[in-house]
Amino acid sequence: MGKKTKVAIAIAAASAAAWAGSKALSNPQKRDNKTALTYEHPIVLAHRGGSLLAPECTMEAFELAAELGVHGFEIDIRLTKDEEIVVFHDEYVDRTSNGSGRIADMTLEELKNLNFGYNFVDLDGYFTYRDEPAKIITLRELLDRFPNKLVNIDMKDEPNTYEGGLMPSKLWRLLEELNVEDRVVITSFHDEQIDRFNLYAQNRVALGAGVSEVRKAYTSFTSQFGHLYHPKVDVFQIPTKYGVLPLDTTGFIHFLDKLNIPVHYWTINDAEEMARLIANGAKGIVTDRPDIAMNLLFNTEEPTN
Repeated sequence: MGKKTKVAIAIAAASAAAWAGSKALSNPQKRDNKTALTYEHPIVLAHRGGSLLAPECTMEAFELAAELGVHGFEIDIRLTKDEEIVVFHDEYVDRTSNGSGRIADMTLEELKNLNFGYNFVDLDGYFTYRDEPAKIITLRELLDRFPNKLVNIDMKDEPNTYEGGLMPSKLWRLLEELNVEDRVVITSFHDEQIDRFNLYAQNRVALGAGVSEVRKAYTSFTSQFGHLYHPKVDVFQIPTKYGVLPLDTTGFIHFLDKLNIPVHYWTINDAEEMARLIANGAKGIVTDRPDIAMNLLFNTEEPTN
């Protein structure tokens, strides 16, 4: 036996011993059940209210999605100049409204004077909300209006900004005041924001995965040391791919499921893709077309083309 062969065998043996030792010492802990994530069948979350059916993040969109029977909404939130939490995705209002400016530089009153349906084009190609203005809404208004819906809330303000620094505490105080801790999921692309929020919530609210947590889970899954992964969150709401890495495989979904972590995929608007993901084990579909999703999963009315 040559020297190189002996070295290779020694390395392999050491790796096997390390794996066996870590397996013996590690006891992966499942996440505790959260009321917000307790459901018996896959759910449909209307993305920003269903942004291909009505102006995104407006009451008109949420009302329409609720009429279709969705289980909840996927929303983004930002802080205004006067520190009100509004339901909105972009940093600037230009893309959706008849005005311009940055959310954090405008008061709620100033934002309420804009038409957030001004640039919305319906499925037939018409600007249907230019004569019927659609207004921005606060998170408080949304939670009050739909007391029976699950709301996945994504904190969008950057952590290193003034508004981003305030958001976790502001959000927690509002949720506690409204007593809605059991029907929301709180997340952010920034894991540090989720951690900041949880300093107040103390695991009383379901948490979604940030980018770093998703990366850590996938790396653990594809290695021999998946048993060392200890999740900090309760649900993964993710795209089907992260760069070139597939996040929608049966294996990855099952890996998370064993840790009591359901997977929701965004933003899925094609019926065939919805069906494939559900077949793979996905527990939720986040979509701009809640009509298509509800028809596929629950045989409701035919979707609009």
